Amino acid sequence: MSTPAATSGVVLFAHGSRDPQWRQPIEAVARMLSASRTDIAVACAYLELCDPALPDVVDQWAAAGVQRISIVPMFLGAGRHAREDLPRMVAQLRAQHPLLDLRLSSPIGEDARMTALMSQIAADSVTD
Repeated sequence: MSTPAATSGVVLFAHGSRDPQWRQPIEAVARMLSASRTDIAVACAYLELCDPALPDVVDQWAAAGVQRISIVPMFLGAGRHAREDLPRMVAQLRAQHPLLDLRLSSPIGEDARMTALMSQIAADSVTD
């Protein structure tokens, strides 16, 4: 994670794993987003088992002058982490950085576009 020059950023938030291959898809999303949106900072952050942690990204970006951070949970559904743990973390970060505009999105799997894409991928598995 580098220090951004942008004033807005997106954090792709995931659970984390000790297996380095597990990170490849989320990091691919981060690379694609960075390439298509050079005007925003992009980082991955993890709940546990790998770095960086969400507070580390937020602290670094706040110190670098980022003013708005959107946190996108890269979960298929709103389990306990998305419903309880993450909102609690974001509330703590808001208290630590009261001038920072922190936005928490719904889990990506709850977006109708993702549901449609997953349905299409499943359907394509039969016709391939």
